[in-house]
Amino acid sequence: SRTKRLGMMLNSCSGQNLALIDVKGFDPKDITVTVKDGKVTVSAERKVECNTGVSKTSNYKKFVKEFCLPPGVCDKEVTYSV
Repeated sequence: SRTKRLGMMLNSCSGQNLALIDVKGFDPKDITVTVKDGKVTVSAERKVECNTGVSKTSNYKKFVKEFCLPPGVCDKEVTYSV
């Protein structure tokens, strides 16, 4: 299963802490990662507007994931990529 494969991959990172977060459906420019006070916050927000000529609709999609850093990990040691 996908969860089992993810667990195996996380365990294979020798001595490194690793978090993978699925932000499918968001453009990289819409994703924000902040590290502050021992917490990592990943957030993304997207607005899609549809104008049919008769009516206008807007759909919003928002994602927020927050987790604490392991003990002994400094905020400045955290690296990430989108």
